[in-house]
Amino acid sequence: MITTTRNALRRLLLAFILTAASQAASTADGTIVKFGTIAPEGSAWHDAILEIRQKWLQLSNGQVELRIYAGGVLGDETEMVRKVQRRGLDGIAISGSGLPRIEETIGCLNIPLLFDSYEQLDYVRERISPEVEKRFEKRGFKILAWAEAGWVYFFTKRPVRTPDDLRQLRLWTTPGFPEFERLFSKFRLQVVPLPATDMLTSLQTGLIEAIDVPPLFALLDRSYQIVNYMTDLKWSPLNAAMVLSLDTWNKFPQSLQQSFLDATEDIVGRLRQTIRRAENEALDEMQARGLTVVKLSDSETELWRTEVVNTYAELPCKRERPEMFEKILGLHKESL
Repeated sequence: MITTTRNALRRLLLAFILTAASQAASTADGTIVKFGTIAPEGSAWHDAILEIRQKWLQLSNGQVELRIYAGGVLGDETEMVRKVQRRGLDGIAISGSGLPRIEETIGCLNIPLLFDSYEQLDYVRERISPEVEKRFEKRGFKILAWAEAGWVYFFTKRPVRTPDDLRQLRLWTTPGFPEFERLFSKFRLQVVPLPATDMLTSLQTGLIEAIDVPPLFALLDRSYQIVNYMTDLKWSPLNAAMVLSLDTWNKFPQSLQQSFLDATEDIVGRLRQTIRRAENEALDEMQARGLTVVKLSDSETELWRTEVVNTYAELPCKRERPEMFEKILGLHKESL
């Protein structure tokens, strides 16, 4: 009861803060841009947003200021997308888990076991991004820069070497994606849909026994101390992006828009390289603290690939965006 009451008070306080921020944005001489992220303070993602904030202030002579709400204090990514759509928030640093909430096409970049390297991902993403960005604008969102959170791996409470091993565990997944839940069911996985903000508690209580996240996430929230086995299999890249409400973007003078884009891409581009380097460092650190990396044989890796490829026909991207699906497969083949 105490926890419920505190959560209710917290939501009321956040609603008040957002209302106050909205009033400040409309009455002050400058423009306040309310920006949310689930990235915690002190993380590389949060540091990049702080740098963008400073750069935009400089470029606009103090007239445009990012007001950052970090650590998921405004809810998970799904809730923050809703807040942007309802004009309670202006922008989000959002991962591939939340991006399909805006436009499902982005899910085509998260095809399991398709990409083996960042070079392949870069090649494909650069060539489809203009089309994807136009689709986002039709939905009322402006993509400022593409980012990423690293490769998704399975972290589990017991060693997982084969798909059958994973099927014995309750796997966390983000809620509200019935298509992916059907896909996982076809793959015969036991999925438990939960908000990202409930993931750690659910691991501690045993409600879930496996998660699929990038190593940096597992290190930051220390979930690897509970699910202390990691299957050495790059499931998929977790794409991310800095997005802004198109209405907010269009309020900026055109003289500032290109300089904002250039500055954001420069900072986020450096962030991408930082994440790629830090991923291996995170793995080394977690292994030093007790994480066991489960190495797969060639035959075990091929078993995963065979079973996953057989589910491609059930992917939402394949069913709903077949032309994009085939385009990505073609570009991937070119990148090899």
